[in-house]
Amino acid sequence: MINNVVLVGRLVRDPELRYTPQNTAVATFTLAVNRRFKNAQGEREADFINCVIWRQSAENLANWAKKGALIGVTGSIQVRNYENKEGQRVYVTEVLADNFQMLESRAVREGGSGSYSAPQPQQPQNSTFAGTNTASTATPDFGRDADPFGGSPMEISDDDLPF
Repeated sequence: MINNVVLVGRLVRDPELRYTPQNTAVATFTLAVNRRFKNAQGEREADFINCVIWRQSAENLANWAKKGALIGVTGSIQVRNYENKEGQRVYVTEVLADNFQMLESRAVREGGSGSYSAPQPQQPQNSTFAGTNTASTATPDFGRDADPFGGSPMEISDDDLPF
C-alpha cells in the first residue's frame, strides 16, 4: 500500500505546540494549499489542510515557522475517530507529517525585499582558462538572467553529437 503526501503551502496560524503526559512534543497546524485551477470568477481557491507533527520536528516547526510561512511537508494521510460529548462518532482526516522544510527566507516572509543581488564577479587576472575566474574574493552571480556559459556561443558540429 502507498500512503504518501507532499504539500507546499502557507501556515494559516502559528503552529500549536503541546506535550503528551509522557512529555512527547506534538504540534498541530493548518496549511493553505492553492488549487491548480481558478474558479468561475477567475480567482484561485485554496484548501485548508490540517496537519500534525511529532517529537523534535514538532518543536522545530513551532520554533521556526510562523503564520504565513511557506513550507513543504511530507507525510501520510491519517484518519482517526472519537466520540464527542453528545455521544456522536466524529471522524478526523489529517496529514501526519514526517518532515517539513522552510521554503523561503525570514526576510521574504517579514516583508523584506527578499531578492539577493550578488555583486558582479571580478575579471580574472592570471587565469589559464578563458572565462574562468580564479579570484578568491569573487562571488558567483546566481541571477536568473545570468548566462551560465559565459556569453559566447559554443560551436558544435554534427560530428560531435553522440546521436
